[in-house]
Amino acid sequence: MAKPRWTAFPHASKDYDYAGAALAEAWPRLHRGDCEPFPDAAGLKAMVDTAPKLKPKQSLEEAAEILQDAWRAYHRGDFAEAVEKGLSVGLLGANVANKATNIYATYLEEKDAAKLELFQASAARAEELQAAAKGLANAHYLHAQALGRYSQGISIGKALAQGLAGKVRASLEAALKCAPKHADAHIALGTYHAEIINKVGGMIGGLTYGASKDDGVKHFETAVKLNPDSAVARIEYANGLVMMFGNSKMKQAVALYAEAANSKPADAMERLDVELAKEELED
Repeated sequence: MAKPRWTAFPHASKDYDYAGAALAEAWPRLHRGDCEPFPDAAGLKAMVDTAPKLKPKQSLEEAAEILQDAWRAYHRGDFAEAVEKGLSVGLLGANVANKATNIYATYLEEKDAAKLELFQASAARAEELQAAAKGLANAHYLHAQALGRYSQGISIGKALAQGLAGKVRASLEAALKCAPKHADAHIALGTYHAEIINKVGGMIGGLTYGASKDDGVKHFETAVKLNPDSAVARIEYANGLVMMFGNSKMKQAVALYAEAANSKPADAMERLDVELAKEELED
């Protein structure tokens, strides 16, 4: 696949350059939220042994080098290169390609129609990966993330009518079954509860979709505890509180946004989150 022609990351990428061994050293911090395993040759072999359809056309050693470069590109904000390199090793690279696609579409793509197309492409790749390797947490999480963002793009009401809410929840629950400490999946499940309650109310949301204010708060709190450096956990928690409780939680929401704005970003995605928090506080 040719490198997509996407809008460039608007901040200094050198701040998030993890060349050489720096990537492995920073990996636990960079992936505390999504529990993605470091893609070395031994780890890839274990994955392919469990799920043979993941076998790349390259040697596992070469695939590992390509994937590590793809993640370096992702972390410094070159999302197009991350997609190109990820997809070059087949399904083994679907997670980095899908995460790069989802983050780019969420923060940097300006055209609504293009956003939706990107989320649909990401969701389709994730479904292929889910079918090939059910034990990969991020095959499920990134599927839910893509469908969730797509749902927001077409409106939550339309998404509910199309049955997308059930698919999002099923993928998030599958992700947590694979990786119970997946902070990002907890964030997304908190948002699931909040958006449904905001759209249809607590009673209908609970009876029809299993949505609960208590469960929403619990997922957000768990995410913050699991990944205390996360700006996006605080942003989504703040948004969720307002959706579920209205102005009665506005003071707490503003405080969460302030914490997010004061976070120290470790990569391009986190920088985009921090800048978003700052913009919201200014408004």
